[in-house]
Amino acid sequence: MKIARATLTFAFAALLILGGTSLYAAEHSATSDDPTKTPASDSLAAARAAAAGDTLLEALLTELNRSKAQLKMDQVAAPYYIEYRVNDVDEYQTEAAFGGVRESQRVRYRVLRVVVRIGDYKQDSYYNQGMGETNILPLDNDPIALRHQIWLATDEAYKAAGEALTEKQAALKQFTAETNPVDDFAKAPIVAAVEPTVTLQVDAAAWKKTLEDVTSLYRQYPDVQSVSASARFSAVNEYLVNSEGTVTRSGKKTYNITLNSSAQAADGMRLTRNPFWMVAKAEELPTRDALLADARKTLDTLVALRQAPIVEEEYRGPVLFAPDAANDIVASLVGTNVLGRKPQLGRPNRTVGAFATSFKTRVLPNFLTVVDDPTLRDFQGKSLVGTYEVDDDGVKAQPVTLVDNGTLINYLVGRQPIRDFPSSNGHGRAGAGTYPAPNLGVLLLKSKEAQSPAELKKRVIQMITDQGKPYGYRVETLGPGSSPRLLYRIYPDEHEELVRGAVFSELDVRALRSDLIAVGNDPQVSNRTGGIATTIISPSLLFDELEVKRADTSKDKLPDYPPPPLEKK
Repeated sequence: MKIARATLTFAFAALLILGGTSLYAAEHSATSDDPTKTPASDSLAAARAAAAGDTLLEALLTELNRSKAQLKMDQVAAPYYIEYRVNDVDEYQTEAAFGGVRESQRVRYRVLRVVVRIGDYKQDSYYNQGMGETNILPLDNDPIALRHQIWLATDEAYKAAGEALTEKQAALKQFTAETNPVDDFAKAPIVAAVEPTVTLQVDAAAWKKTLEDVTSLYRQYPDVQSVSASARFSAVNEYLVNSEGTVTRSGKKTYNITLNSSAQAADGMRLTRNPFWMVAKAEELPTRDALLADARKTLDTLVALRQAPIVEEEYRGPVLFAPDAANDIVASLVGTNVLGRKPQLGRPNRTVGAFATSFKTRVLPNFLTVVDDPTLRDFQGKSLVGTYEVDDDGVKAQPVTLVDNGTLINYLVGRQPIRDFPSSNGHGRAGAGTYPAPNLGVLLLKSKEAQSPAELKKRVIQMITDQGKPYGYRVETLGPGSSPRLLYRIYPDEHEELVRGAVFSELDVRALRSDLIAVGNDPQVSNRTGGIATTIISPSLLFDELEVKRADTSKDKLPDYPPPPLEKK
């Protein structure tokens, strides 16, 4: 009897929020010979059937229906759009340092994000404090408790929207109507996509032991100052319903392991190595033995860096970036600049960032193309964490060609339009409790003239020989601020020498456009997180001319007294 009532409640609430033609289609989708039956009504019916008995989803739909009917204050317009998004998060974290666990916890929480928009699609209240309300939902599936919390957040969001609209209209009076010709919110098709939920399975004891073993390696490396390792695994089920009729539920799991290590050279220069592994499938994580081997390799390079010569001279010439470093370049110089973010009120620009005025102009060499395709699930046998079916605005994901043969032809946009891009291309993304904004899914750098890594290295050698230079440079990994962590000199006889203490002062979008002369055929998957999981896939990059100079390390000082002994006395 309880199951039947839950099913009925869900179906009734879902039908009520659809209204009009959509309601008619949903009502008539039960018979296969009905001429009014449409693919949209089929998917909505399938979504309702798949989600039957989901107490959280039922509570969201019931309150959405009630808010549509009753949310109205005196002298404040009724909302034209209401949205509920919930991130149901199950997360395991553990961290070890110097062979001992210093943190281990399993947490579960539900974050509700309520958006209430007053006005219309052309001009609404989405401004400053009118950008939604965030709250924490109960974990137990008590429908009344859930609905009460949703109601409170909706009431707060509505009041904030009313104040924000008044503030926004006052601010707009100082600008001409032509200053902001773009609508505030884009219309989007109704989406019904209710996927199975995901659960997190973790052998906590095994992972704590593995991280203990990994960080115990510090005993074999007396010159290394610190060694720690962390694991962070999560399963997130996201729910989204809105007053337009969209109903989605999706689940995603991510697994992240990070090794942190640091040391100082005799001159005080600080050296760090922070390799990480991030995958969407647990079976792709490194085994205990593989992780130990990688950790030893990392610590070996850290020790080698202490003994490596420092970059003293200024160098200008060819620099080859391995895929690991190239991914960082593509992420920072391309990924951040293809996001179509609406400028502040009164600003005439199309968007913000280094590519704000570059629409339909060349931003990369003409042998390069950049595509963001969040529908891509794996690449060369590796899982991609930037994959998704529906974005956080409730819009179907789609591949977008951003740069075609060097020319910028698109930006990534969500449901907040920008000039020349009036509708979403499925790239509105958000973390738990934040509002959606344009972001990457799976960004791929492609080339029709790719070369092998061996060919690129030979090309560097030929260039330095022709220019009379004693060596060139190859970058294995980058750190913050485009400073190389593993940097090698390449000599004419093909041998390499590890060096330290360099920085690139001219690695910018201009160099990417003008000095990038070749790419490799060795694309590498780089899964990343920073609140929003994304993936960058880039091959090696060869620049014909970059400046390499010594970093300022004048403030680095050695410890005042030695560390404790590694053996008991």
